[in-house]
Amino acid sequence: MKVCIAGVGAVGGLVGARMAGLGQARVSAFTRGATLWALRKHGWRLHAADRRVQAPVTAASDRAEDLGPQDLVILCVKGPAMAAVAPAIGPLLGDHTIVLPLMNGVPWWFGEGVAALGDRPLLSVDPDGGIARSIPFACVLGGVVHLAVQAPEPGLALLRMGNGLIVGEPRGGSSARVARIGKLLATAGFDVTVSENVRRDIWYKLWGNLTMNPVSALTGATADRILDDELVRALNSAAMREARTIGAAIGCPIEQEPEARHQVTRKLGAFKTSMLQDVEAGRPLELDAIVGAVREMGQRLAVDTPMIDALYGLTRLMARTRGLYPVAG
Repeated sequence: MKVCIAGVGAVGGLVGARMAGLGQARVSAFTRGATLWALRKHGWRLHAADRRVQAPVTAASDRAEDLGPQDLVILCVKGPAMAAVAPAIGPLLGDHTIVLPLMNGVPWWFGEGVAALGDRPLLSVDPDGGIARSIPFACVLGGVVHLAVQAPEPGLALLRMGNGLIVGEPRGGSSARVARIGKLLATAGFDVTVSENVRRDIWYKLWGNLTMNPVSALTGATADRILDDELVRALNSAAMREARTIGAAIGCPIEQEPEARHQVTRKLGAFKTSMLQDVEAGRPLELDAIVGAVREMGQRLAVDTPMIDALYGLTRLMARTRGLYPVAG
């Protein structure tokens, strides 16, 4: 199988190294800059508690036409980069290519087929529809990442904890292709769940990230300190209840109470969210995919979201003052 990792950051580096290390797929990379240089020099590199992997990269380029059509494209780019990356990966897509996004937050295809959302794209994550035009919905699989991995230097993935991946058909149900991709990822060493409702799995993960990410970005606090503050925890719970109402309306119900979810998060310890890491590194924030998209759904459904609105507005203002979010035109 010809596999291309598009976006070789932490998650992309982890997946690429594991697949290449097995030698069961021809794993190439679509990336740029220092990461491209590191891959060409060192190949795929992964450091984990149980082992280290270094494997040759089949090909690495910042030009998709150099790599050609693939059987599987795994998208691991940040949300703010998708508008530019989606048209650029066109040469990777053949008649039977599968595209698996492993990204934070709400993916661009999430509103497809959801009558309550008007069966149309979410403007917060695909403002002009360019992503949907570039990547046909028919070739997409849904994916959810449940692990913590960092990229301490370009081209090196450092796995901290967790090992879970969820994959599924965006419209739900099962298929031969999702079973095949699930098996490939499991063979690469991941704990894979093949889901019959991956949209709901995406929503459940987002339900926790919706609050922890922006609050950590605003305060600089790790997750344990956020949950230890009773006033902040109460704010998070209120926003999660708003999101739970939205989820019920779009076929992604959550029976769990916010406090029960907080206890799950607490077990992960004093970790920094991805959004806080982006603030500290001076990278653009994935604010729209994690918070803005939920707010937009609330507006379409006429669900009041005062707490989500406040989190979105405050984090957006902070990010704009630091040059990490576009200034309104």
